[in-house]
Amino acid sequence: MRVIVVGCGRVGSELAVRLQQSGHSVSIIDKSANAFRRLPEGWGGQTVVGFGFDRDVLLQAGIQEANAVAAVTSGDNSNILTARIARETFEISHVVARIKSPRRAVIYQRLGIPTVATVSWTVDQVARRLLPEEAVTVWTDPTGEVNMVEHLLPESFCGHSYAELTDGEQFQPILVTRGGQSRLVGPATVGQEGDLVHFAVRSDAVAHLDRRLAEGARPGGGAGGGGRDRERDRDRDRDRDRKAERKAMSAEAASAAIGPAGGDARSGGRSS
Repeated sequence: MRVIVVGCGRVGSELAVRLQQSGHSVSIIDKSANAFRRLPEGWGGQTVVGFGFDRDVLLQAGIQEANAVAAVTSGDNSNILTARIARETFEISHVVARIKSPRRAVIYQRLGIPTVATVSWTVDQVARRLLPEEAVTVWTDPTGEVNMVEHLLPESFCGHSYAELTDGEQFQPILVTRGGQSRLVGPATVGQEGDLVHFAVRSDAVAHLDRRLAEGARPGGGAGGGGRDRERDRDRDRDRDRKAERKAMSAEAASAAIGPAGGDARSGGRSS
């Protein structure tokens, strides 16, 4: 893949090196030639001095053959302008802009320009380490309808199937990190102490997921029997509701037969 990185600061230089090590062809642009000193000796990519929002500079960097552009300078305005030119003028499909202002990042994300808000990302990283028991929103789709949230698995769910934490199209666990390793949640995945779980959840169901986790695991819902136990619970609840309904109907019928003041409704309220 041909990638253009705009900005050769600490982020841009590390990104460019990593991309090249992964086998991609990389061109890096910076307004100062001195910035290229951050690149390692033997750098095999292209370096271009200039501004990333200058069309001539982008052409010199090979944007007509590029597949992706990353605008990661220290200036929000420069990054957004570069990203828009790459997307709208040169029709580059993979474009991302580094944005320091969380408010601006949200606006441009909604306009279809993927952004990385460094302040928000840093705050999230610190918060999830200070307060691991609280949910952290890791990702939100551009429409704002679906989130990926991170939860520390409550102790009551340890030894229980993750199927207990699935609710149709409202939310479901998709990834668990355990012992420093991540794995996708499957039908047989069982919760363990210390699990860090990523849930896909609809925005209007986030509170529902929080309540479900706060409620804790249901009795008898251990590994291997969660689905069957939940079905038995539902059957038992339905039987209890039907019995309560029949009891209420019987009480109403008896009351109607007795009538007011203890009289028999069929005899106009007169006692026999």
